[in-house]
Amino acid sequence: MNQLTKGQKRRLMYIENKDGLVDGKQARIGWVSFSKTGLSVYYREKQFSRLKGGGFNANYYCNETGEEFWISGVKKHGSNVHWAEPVTVHIDEDAVDEYKKTTNS
Repeated sequence: MNQLTKGQKRRLMYIENKDGLVDGKQARIGWVSFSKTGLSVYYREKQFSRLKGGGFNANYYCNETGEEFWISGVKKHGSNVHWAEPVTVHIDEDAVDEYKKTTNS
């Protein structure tokens, strides 16, 4: 168990591509899974690894493309978007119910 996985095999998380789009959207909330060590994140058949020294603008990179991403847990108040960089967030269809439970919406 670590801070990212919270001991879960999959978790609802916020995913934002700092270099472009995530499957056509600026940011998404969806289900991710983790490697056995919990150091890699998988979303929509892409693997993401921690950025060394990252944490301000991006904390992961896509192993395939090298693009930088911000991946974090969903906040209870529902706003994962940085105030200085507003983006439109798309909630994956299979994640809507869990998102509503998590944010008490």
